[in-house]
Amino acid sequence: MNSRAPSSLAALTLGAIGVVYGDIGTSVLYAVKEIFGSGHVPFTHRNVYGVLSIIFWTLTTIVSLKYVVLVLRADNAGEGGLIAMLALAANAVKDKPALRRALMVIGIFGTSLFYGDGVITPAISVLSAVEGLTVISPALQHYVIPLTLLVLLVLFWVQKRGTGGIGRYFGPITLLWFLAVATLGVSHIVHHPEILGALSPHHALRFLWQQPGISFIILGAVVLAVTGAEALYADLGHFGKKPIRLAWFAVVMPCLTLNYFGQGALLLADPSAVSNPFFRMAPTWALLPLVVLATAATVIASQALISGAFSVTKQAIQLGYLPRLNLRHTSVRDTGQIYIPFVNWALFTAIVLAVVMFKSSSNLASAYGIAVTLDMLITTTLTFFVIRYGWKYPLWLCVGATGLFFVIDLAFFSSNMLKLFHGGWFPLVIGGAVFTLMMTWKQGRRLMSKAQQAEALELNGFLDAVFVEPPLRVPGVAVFLTADPGIVPNALLHNLKHNKVLHEQNLFVTVRSHQVPWIGMSERLEVEPLGHDCWAVTIHYGFKNDPDVPAALEPLRLRGCEIEPMTTSYFLSRDVVTPTLGSGMAPWREKLFAAMHHNAAGAAAFLHLPANAVVELGSKVEI
Repeated sequence: MNSRAPSSLAALTLGAIGVVYGDIGTSVLYAVKEIFGSGHVPFTHRNVYGVLSIIFWTLTTIVSLKYVVLVLRADNAGEGGLIAMLALAANAVKDKPALRRALMVIGIFGTSLFYGDGVITPAISVLSAVEGLTVISPALQHYVIPLTLLVLLVLFWVQKRGTGGIGRYFGPITLLWFLAVATLGVSHIVHHPEILGALSPHHALRFLWQQPGISFIILGAVVLAVTGAEALYADLGHFGKKPIRLAWFAVVMPCLTLNYFGQGALLLADPSAVSNPFFRMAPTWALLPLVVLATAATVIASQALISGAFSVTKQAIQLGYLPRLNLRHTSVRDTGQIYIPFVNWALFTAIVLAVVMFKSSSNLASAYGIAVTLDMLITTTLTFFVIRYGWKYPLWLCVGATGLFFVIDLAFFSSNMLKLFHGGWFPLVIGGAVFTLMMTWKQGRRLMSKAQQAEALELNGFLDAVFVEPPLRVPGVAVFLTADPGIVPNALLHNLKHNKVLHEQNLFVTVRSHQVPWIGMSERLEVEPLGHDCWAVTIHYGFKNDPDVPAALEPLRLRGCEIEPMTTSYFLSRDVVTPTLGSGMAPWREKLFAAMHHNAAGAAAFLHLPANAVVELGSKVEI
């Protein structure tokens, strides 16, 4: 075991470099260019030192201290990400219902913003890489957008085949990228080693003190240097804390720092390089290979974000904030590798729209920042409630641990709000649309459950009445899926009414999803005997578990209930939602919910029920 531990750590660290840090690793392509290209910063040696110092200490404060040191500690059974943090925070304040509801809304809004960020990041990353062609020859400008769209099309097209085959190359390619950017940086630092003096925080503090207005404005561009910081926490479950921390401090941060300072050294020597300092660092012979490597790195960064979108969507479905969607597993060994066609092509459509609308990475930089800084604020806020009410730390320590980060996040968010009418509205519109869908679905399901319960019959009493004069019992097992335990499923009523039979053994099964990532097999089943060979069964899943009802019911063999594929039938109610005037939601939201419910994927596939053993019986529900 011990002999394998170092190699396992090395493999996980390499994987973290490829998946976790692909996004932040490609920020060197455009961060410095946007800060100086904005025209707000007068081009002087002192300002170059100040800007580089601000970038370095932003990386140190936000990434190293906030995410790597603090936020990574807030794991939810080994899992990370905003939904995992939300579950921790909600559980920490479960004795404060009003506060818990408010945190749930805030957390779901942050999750919605992830999709807005997920549109901008691949667009700006791939576009900025392909724009390197214009450094080779300005005549290639006309090919930038078509090539960008082609690269994105191929990327989204291969999603349905899974990324397991090419995923093993992500780490080595991204490591090569980091080594390349570090080498470029060193090649210019050696000519101006004094640039390393910008590591001193006094340069950043002087810039902020002497030029507060300009400092506030350029924070909207400085945030580009920390794109992908949220991925540190989101990928905690895949790699663990130690590999993520080791990758950051040993490889990623040193390489990024060398490159940023190399760009600064280049600008001191040649101010005209501000048009594209990253690619201008490279010798002519290396430009084309560098464009190819940069494109590969941005594709890998985009892949990590796409996979993240699939994972977040699955978790939101499990928690009841989105309708069931067609979900395919692309690996028989890794259950985390999934593909959701609707999410894939919706993202692609929005990204194409972003590329065509904004046309350049500089224009896209104006759209980037609001969503991600708001997510950073939300993460900091939720972290406070986790460490205060979950970990029971003293108030002064909790305020001290999160207060500084909150002020910094708020400053970055406020600065990025200046971009609102210059493209910042775009990810907010996407995030707002997703938030509306999620909250409409959650509230609609609540109204639907309330309407069903108002007309429902109590299960125990109903069974007692049925068995006074029992109907014909037929061989086999009937599994009735019901959202609410303890009430009679509509499918049972329809079966008795139309078929006038009852199976020898009957299971009334409710599937519950919980605000924890995983629930093990030992805690999966909850069984209550109802008599007459009937059982009420509750199956428990975490938001990262894959629901599989037949597999979960296997242990019932020990209770004398044989779940044989050829003799077991699964009965589902296919509800048709009818919006009505009343005290529910606004009419347009009720119609939206009805449309979402109608187009939701079937429960049979989502719960891994055998297609040839499913019986669906319809019913109408008015909300």
